[in-house]
Amino acid sequence: MSKKADPREVLKDISKILEELNINYIVTGGLAVVVWGRPRYTADIDTVVEMDAGDVNKLAVALRKLGKAGYINEDAMHEALKNKGEFNFIDGRTGMKIDFWIATNTPFDKSRMERKTAEDIKGQRVYFTSPEDLIISKLQWYALSESTRHIEDIESVLDISRDKLDMDYLKKWAAKLDVNDILDNILAE
Repeated sequence: MSKKADPREVLKDISKILEELNINYIVTGGLAVVVWGRPRYTADIDTVVEMDAGDVNKLAVALRKLGKAGYINEDAMHEALKNKGEFNFIDGRTGMKIDFWIATNTPFDKSRMERKTAEDIKGQRVYFTSPEDLIISKLQWYALSESTRHIEDIESVLDISRDKLDMDYLKKWAAKLDVNDILDNILAE
């Protein structure tokens, strides 16, 4: 694998841009599972960001500087901000997709942004969601989609990081977000 095809290089570049622009973020999804659970393949980088309309142009310009073949749509960025949705960037060097999810003003999003954890990725500080918050978001995604990938990811994080988990926090948020039955079933196995 070439250096440029390494998802860690893309992650490093994206994190550096977000830090330079003072955009608060956390990496979640498959790459967070790799940090807190077992390594697995992921085709994208899922990132939750706190940003406003004033950040759109600056972020688009910075992402375009990563390579001429990259793709970002500023209209989609504005739409995501308006709807608290998602926009993406395609890295032209690797073809890797980076999904940017706009953080909502919900208590859970506020909590998980505050609890982010820094990890060193190839010399760059990268902020990841905590393992508990990763599990909670995977429980929410499972409740919406019933994709077993989310259950596998939760089990992976539990297998590898269980001794480090704040189980009271995990159970509190699972109950608040009405996914405690799913969590209880997984923990009972």
